[in-house]
Parts: sequence; structure tokens; C-alpha cells
Amino acid sequence: MRDKPICLLFILAAIISLDFSSFAQDLSAREIVKRANDKANGNTSQGTMKMTIVRPDWSREVTMKSWSKGTEYYLIYITEPVRDKGQVFMKRGQDMWNWMPSINRMIKLPPSMMGQSWMGSDFTNDDLVRMNSIIDDFTHQITGSEKNRRL
Repeated sequence: MRDKPICLLFILAAIISLDFSSFAQDLSAREIVKRANDKANGNTSQGTMKMTIVRPDWSREVTMKSWSKGTEYYLIYITEPVRDKGQVFMKRGQDMWNWMPSINRMIKLPPSMMGQSWMGSDFTNDDLVRMNSIIDDFTHQITGSEKNRRL
């Protein structure tokens, strides 16, 4: 019985000491960026944020809560300032809606409004819809490689 744990420990040490670089698959630059983006975003996320908008004549802060599921679904709930509190922005795919509590209505933003400023910031409505488009908006290439060396 005593030899079993030692044998398992030896097998585990042998597996750990293997050089896995020979098993690595050749990934394209696009696939590397996609995997890194997926890892950073995760399957779901939630958070509380504060955005400060500064203009030459005025400035303001907008506090919000956000939730996301993948890159297809996103919800932003405005918590401050009081005059904007309760507004909700929802994204599904390439579509975006806005819940406005002052008129008690949900409004689907038409394509003509996608280029307009979001909440007075430098972001546009289109930026929010396409926020994870780093994969499609850029051309990716591998410019060099480096093999890990053991010390």
C-alpha cells in the first residue's frame, strides 16, 4: 500500500516535468487575440463604474451598474446623477434599447442614432454595441516568437 502514493507522486512529477511546447498548437494571431479577449471578458461580468465627463465649459459624473453575458448581451443601469437615475441601456447582438423611466417607455435606438454621443461622453452608442470588436476591427499578425527557456 505504501508504494501506491510514491508511484502516483512519481508519475505526477514526470508529467509536470514534460516540455509541453511540443504539444502546443500553432495558433493564428487572430486566434491568440480572440482567446485573450475571451479570457479577459469571461462568460459573464458585473460591475459598478463611474464615468467622469469633462468639457471646456462643464463636467459631470455618471455612476452605473453593468451586467454582461458573453459579448451578445449587456445591460447598463444608471444610478447617478438623480436626473438620469433609472435609465437602462440594453444591448443584444447589434441592437440597442433604452428604457426611459421619465416617459415609462422602452425605445429601440435606430441606426441613425448609433453615431450620437452616449450620455454626453466621447463614446457613441455604436461604441457600446461594438465594444468587443477588437477581433474584427484590426488585422492581427505575429511579428516574432520566443521559445521559453528553462533556467
